[in-house]
Amino acid sequence: MRPLFDELESYLKRLTSVRRASKATVDGRRRDLAGFARYSEEAALPALAQLDTHHVRGYVAWLRRQKRGPATVKRHLSSLRGFFRHLVDHGTLRANPALEVRAPKSAQPLPKTLTREDAMRLVEAPADGSSIATRDRAILELFYSSGLRLAELHGLDLDAFESDFTEVRVTGKGSRQRIVPVGRKAREALRAWLRERPDHAGAGVRALFVSSRGTRLSRNSIGARLSHWARRAGLGVRVHPHRLRHSFATHLLEESGDLRAVQELLGHASISTTQVYTHLDFAHLSRIYDAAHPRARRKT
Repeated sequence: MRPLFDELESYLKRLTSVRRASKATVDGRRRDLAGFARYSEEAALPALAQLDTHHVRGYVAWLRRQKRGPATVKRHLSSLRGFFRHLVDHGTLRANPALEVRAPKSAQPLPKTLTREDAMRLVEAPADGSSIATRDRAILELFYSSGLRLAELHGLDLDAFESDFTEVRVTGKGSRQRIVPVGRKAREALRAWLRERPDHAGAGVRALFVSSRGTRLSRNSIGARLSHWARRAGLGVRVHPHRLRHSFATHLLEESGDLRAVQELLGHASISTTQVYTHLDFAHLSRIYDAAHPRARRKT
């Protein structure tokens, strides 16, 4: 039987060539399974064919001793189940020993969002007339207008938009593509940036957003620009791309009440992922109720 590291490499290559998993997915599985390989050495686990549920539970306990949170443990277990499924398919294991092991439960924190007023202050903050501010305004407007993930916005090329900029084609998790509407303010900001972009983009660069060096703007730089304009706007809270995505989803759900539409726009594979926003929406409705209902209003 091949040793563990050979089997791991075989599995990761299969993810790429057969399952067509994205590079980010493969890299994530590689990191998670490297943790299992390390544990295997430290705990002197038996050969792969002899692994059972007891060994997997030991790995979970080891992760907890490493101060890994419940969400991280859950992700490691998911990676391990996929690896063991590969071994079962190829006859190395008779059964998947990770199927019966459950990760510790954790309370799901509600997403942090911006108020509508703060969202407006943020997207309107880059207005000093510079090319960088014009670019950043387009980034902010697009994040808030279309609810994109950081990786989705970072990967946008010039040909991702319809000719009138009313829609953008993005590639999300699992290499799934979707079409997302672009709001009027975001379209105006994009057109303004595209008038400036030729003076900054390097030859042959197709990226929509470029740095001062003419190359694709990095993910870290995008996050840093959001933080910069949040400080300039005096928001007093940490702003990152996912906070704008959460704000997009929450504000849209508050107005429409259409959870399925929000799911489609966000690119969630399961409605259960989107349902977290119903808790935020309910909190919003509760505040309205407390302020408006005659039997709920506090005496003044």
